[in-house]
Amino acid sequence: DKVRLHARGQLPPDYQANLGKGFDGSCVKFLGVDYGELTECALQGGTDEEILAWCFESGRRPSEREIHVWNEFMRKLGWNDEVTETLKRRKKESDLEDRSDIQTMFQFIDADEGREITASNV
Repeated sequence: DKVRLHARGQLPPDYQANLGKGFDGSCVKFLGVDYGELTECALQGGTDEEILAWCFESGRRPSEREIHVWNEFMRKLGWNDEVTETLKRRKKESDLEDRSDIQTMFQFIDADEGREITASNV
């Protein structure tokens, strides 16, 4: 969605600097595809499922176990790891530093975008 929004000039500026980096970069590395090529594929159209199929064909198809481990790793980023300081900085920049319920980057993104922090996004 970010690629398409960016192409239409509708991606908020806060997201533009990290296109292809951060979570995006982790995802393309995990799938073994080039971010630029993925962008081209997404802009040609197709559903998310079709673009994922392209990723599997062009890069690699992780096993169910690899997907589970990767999802759990990503879900917990910011919680006592190398991303913790970034999370603290981002919380401070967004006036959320008093929110002890925000312990991961995904929780930060949810709170920053106005979504409630629940047990499902822990």
